Amino acid sequence: MLAYKSLTIFVEFLEAMIDSRRLTIVTMLGVIAFISKGWLPTPIDKMFVVVQALTFALASLMISGCGATYASAVNGALLSLMRMGFFPFSLIFSVIYGLLIDSSFHIFKVKIGDYVKTVKLTGSLTLSTAITSLASMYVTTLVGLMPMMPSLYLAITVIGVLNGVVAGCLTSLIWNRYLHHIKG
Repeated sequence: MLAYKSLTIFVEFLEAMIDSRRLTIVTMLGVIAFISKGWLPTPIDKMFVVVQALTFALASLMISGCGATYASAVNGALLSLMRMGFFPFSLIFSVIYGLLIDSSFHIFKVKIGDYVKTVKLTGSLTLSTAITSLASMYVTTLVGLMPMMPSLYLAITVIGVLNGVVAGCLTSLIWNRYLHHIKG
């Protein structure tokens, strides 16, 4: 049963990849996410993830099951090139964020027909943001890339979660009003 489900997801991924326009748009969303935070110094960039969350969520809605993962891989690869000192963490946590968004959108059934449910989308995006934020801060302090500063990490977590809420509301508004006709 699991092998059949995996094969079905892979076939859907290939079918989605055939539509080059959507693939191009999702690639551009990954680049936009990079531009929005690639120039901010670490750890300040962890607080301003609203554009990244918005672009990954739209990518997930455009290519169901793998859009956010693909856009986050593009973002992570570009971040890794820019911040070699944080390789492979930039790539790994970016892809984890995309995987969490894609899987939580599927688990919470965010998309109903052509439209999305605002509360489910916002909750899903906020949860994904919080998990990624906490995991990345834990690992980077554990391996010694970042110093232990609890007050800074509390601020990053709170502001990051608020960014997830804002991004969820904006994604829902943009999708339901302007992009709902795109088949994902």
